[in-house]
Amino acid sequence: MRILVRPRGPVLALLLLAPSIPELLTGSTPITTLFVAPAYFAISFLGIVGLYGTGALLIREFVVYFRKGWASVLLLGAAYGIGEEGFAVHTFFEPYGTPVNALGSYGHAFGVNWLWALGLTIFHAIYSIALPILLVGLIYPREREARWLDQGAVGVAAAVYLFVVVLFSVVVGHGPSPAAFALFLAVALVLIGLAWWAPRDLLRLREGPARIRGATVAVAAALPFGVWTAVLIFSSHPVIPAVATAALTVLVGLIAPTLVLRYAGTARPEWTKFYIATGMLGILFAWDVIVEFSVPGILLVTLAFGYLLFWLRKQLIVRDQVTVPPGAGNPAAAP
Repeated sequence: MRILVRPRGPVLALLLLAPSIPELLTGSTPITTLFVAPAYFAISFLGIVGLYGTGALLIREFVVYFRKGWASVLLLGAAYGIGEEGFAVHTFFEPYGTPVNALGSYGHAFGVNWLWALGLTIFHAIYSIALPILLVGLIYPREREARWLDQGAVGVAAAVYLFVVVLFSVVVGHGPSPAAFALFLAVALVLIGLAWWAPRDLLRLREGPARIRGATVAVAAALPFGVWTAVLIFSSHPVIPAVATAALTVLVGLIAPTLVLRYAGTARPEWTKFYIATGMLGILFAWDVIVEFSVPGILLVTLAFGYLLFWLRKQLIVRDQVTVPPGAGNPAAAP
């Protein structure tokens, strides 16, 4: 069976970015482990590349092959979140301790951490899947609408992903009850079905000039994680019912993209994507400085991603000075 991966640069970038944002940049996997215990770091990072990286690659290939858009990316990203946190590492069902902490009781019922499950599903959809795909598209704009994997490579990626999910599931233990497993499997399948159905332009920017500044786009993109941060901080001393907190989380998750889609305009779609990435990463930078500053090496990772945004901004300025050739297509439509 032939296995073709081309071009290799974007594939490698996505394989590395997909785990680095939710793991290294949040402090879940300290980067200093690379220097203290390099063998352990290599094995563990290879495992999360096999989980996050292949998941992002498979979703990206699905969206390109079937000519879907960002709605499908987010829906499949949500299904990925269920696959990771529900079926692989089982945090949806962890009753206490890290990483769920107070959310093992606040919003917990029938053996499931419902509020945690909601928040982590949204987090993985936007940070583990959508954001890495967006960033790689900005870094490699010429490769954005091309397939990177042939059928053989897709099969290998799928096999690696399934193997890692099963491996994590066996190692972690304390998995879901049969009823909970069936429920979350059904939800994941529904999300995949919706991704198949969703029109390519479902989350398309409204035509016309921008009616909000780039800074406003960045703030809107930062809102979902900002609300989730508040949930994490105040869950130990909840003042409102978990159901209301869940409703607020969903509401902000809907308002933020609606604001961008309605008012960002189509005049500068690449810059809109840049400001979205800036807001999403910026709120993580604040999280690192304020909450996770004691995690070894976290500020180095923050600086590295800050430099990536700085470099991307310079690249966009250069691209603005180059005339777009006729028939180049609309870059806003493609992930």
